[in-house]
Order: sequence, then structure tokens, then C-alpha cells
Amino acid sequence: MSETSVRDAADTEKALPLLRTLTLPSEANLNGGVFGGWIMAELDKAAGLLGMRRAKGACATVAVENLRFVAALKVGEEFSVYGQVESVGRSSMRLKLDGFAGSPAGGERRRVVEALFVSVALDEAGRARPVP
Repeated sequence: MSETSVRDAADTEKALPLLRTLTLPSEANLNGGVFGGWIMAELDKAAGLLGMRRAKGACATVAVENLRFVAALKVGEEFSVYGQVESVGRSSMRLKLDGFAGSPAGGERRRVVEALFVSVALDEAGRARPVP
């Protein structure tokens, strides 16, 4: 296992698995990799899941404080997103997300994106509410 893989494994020990999908040709950019906008949309889905679990209900992304593409994600690779709650305010949460690429057949994976999303818990009317 490479040094990067060991670090990645340690980083995700506390993180929850949130999303796993296969990248398809329809997500390809002009360079043959996966379009960054598609990756960001998948991260937003994962942030929604993590935020809902922590807030015990509806929430919405209000900001992306950091989004860094570390390596290219290629068409045909499996894309997995792990996340953890970094901090909780009155109604908001900072969510750390890491996206990894790997072969659908298994084996080593590599980090391709890292991000910090801010999500706000919502009540039934769509207004901010306290996070329990």
C-alpha cells in the first residue's frame, strides 16, 4: 500500500461512507476525464446525506468553503465519497468530504477531490432551525 493510500485509509476511518457510483461516458469532459461540475454535484448529494443524518431532518447547502481537485477522475472509475461533520453551530454544520477513485474491480484507490461544505438545518417551512 502506498503512503498516500495509508493516509487516505486513516483519514476515512472516522468518516462515513456516503456515496458510491460508477463514472460513465456521459460525464466526460473534453479531456476524457470526468467533468468537475458532475463531481461537485455528487459531493453536494453526499453533503445532503451527511447533513440530514446529523440534523435529523432536512438541510440545504449554503456554501462551499473549499473545493480542491487533487487528481483527475477518469471515465469508467468508481467514485466514492466519505464525509464527517467537522463542526456544528446553532443551525449550520461544516462538512468535510473526500472523494476517491478506484477500479470497479477493486484494489487501491486514490483521493481525487476534497471539499468543505456548509449546510443549514431547515424546518418544515424551509427556514433555518437549530441543529439538535
